[in-house]
Amino acid sequence: MHPRLLPTALACLIAACLPSAAAAQQRPEVAQAAQALQARVVEWRRDIHQHPELGNRETRTAALVAAHLRSLGLEPRTGIATTGVTAVLKGGRPGPRIALRADMDALPVTERVDLPFASKATATFRGQTVGVMHACGHDAHVAILMGVAEALAAMRDELPGEVLFIFQPAEEGAPEGEVGGAQEMLAQGVFDGFRPDAVFGLHVSSGYNVGRIAVRPGPLMAASDAFEITVKGRQTHGSRPWNGVDPVVAAADLVSTAQTIVSRRTDITRLPAVVTFGAVKGGIRHNIIPDQVELIGTIRTFDDGMREAVFADLRNVAEHVAAAHGATVEARIPIDHNYPVTVNDPALAARMRPSLAQAVGEGNVLDPGLITGAEDFSFFAREVPGLFFFVGATPRGVDPATAPSNHSPEFFLDEEALDVGLRAMLQVSLDYLHGATGG
Repeated sequence: MHPRLLPTALACLIAACLPSAAAAQQRPEVAQAAQALQARVVEWRRDIHQHPELGNRETRTAALVAAHLRSLGLEPRTGIATTGVTAVLKGGRPGPRIALRADMDALPVTERVDLPFASKATATFRGQTVGVMHACGHDAHVAILMGVAEALAAMRDELPGEVLFIFQPAEEGAPEGEVGGAQEMLAQGVFDGFRPDAVFGLHVSSGYNVGRIAVRPGPLMAASDAFEITVKGRQTHGSRPWNGVDPVVAAADLVSTAQTIVSRRTDITRLPAVVTFGAVKGGIRHNIIPDQVELIGTIRTFDDGMREAVFADLRNVAEHVAAAHGATVEARIPIDHNYPVTVNDPALAARMRPSLAQAVGEGNVLDPGLITGAEDFSFFAREVPGLFFFVGATPRGVDPATAPSNHSPEFFLDEEALDVGLRAMLQVSLDYLHGATGG
């Protein structure tokens, strides 16, 4: 067993001992619900963690969620964007509408954490048998939102407004040849007939100790775009390169020159940008110069104008560097627009930050700075004002800089984060529905 994994009863006790400033200011119904639900949320999370499923394959998880929502007297809609689940809770009093989102998918990662509920699951991914693990914490997100749904359903008679619960598949991306995720849920009408006034989401993160929340207004997480460049030469024997056109040398020059897009062509004093080549594939034998070399990679930006400029610069570099070597290119830059920038609505962030502080204490709400990771919550936040925040998952006393990161086979979630996430999302939801600012 992992040395920082506590028995459920003890975990519940410690999780309840939040900073006194937070406890004093929390809505009493938040504290009561969190205390009553904490053990069940832990149980749900462990069950989901032990049975992870890849994107668009979350059938067991979706069935668990739908059954729980039905037990609360709700009428879940299933099969949205393949495996997505939604349900609407109508309060007994008039008020605003909000949406709360949790993502359900796991990653093709083989777990290396010593837990009694560690994943032993495998699946086929890109034609290979792979281990499957909740290495990003989506199991926690699902369990937290199941708990929030139960807490809000229990107070529905006095609840102003309506709440749309969104359990989303394929946040990490749909399998090749398929569509999925937030964008597909929207395309299939998840907001049709229920246009929320605001949408909220959270993400557990190894970058912060448990008991802390990170949030900022405006741009939070980068846009993510994939690209593919094929450098085409002319095959020849390796001993006679002058008889052909070497795409390997051209590709190497292209990769090197492309680094100047960020270092020399982009104003990174304004906002950061990243151009990364993730794979170079070409050739099969030591003495054959191949016909072509394939390059794939990712682009991260925080501004739509900068995003388009990087696309144009990379196309320019690819075409002209290849031409200088006598080669040609076929480029898909980007392959498609993957995830736009995740932007927290400034007014909404300012309004709800005090609510987050009431969950953990003012000194435990941090500004994370810009994050070059990406999130498809961004699609929801482009439709209506959105707020996305991070919940610390690294145990106290462990330096987050040394903790295994999200997506690592050694990613470890301190389960107190479940309690913190539940309290934070409940506080935010109730404050917004009741028209409070949290102050």
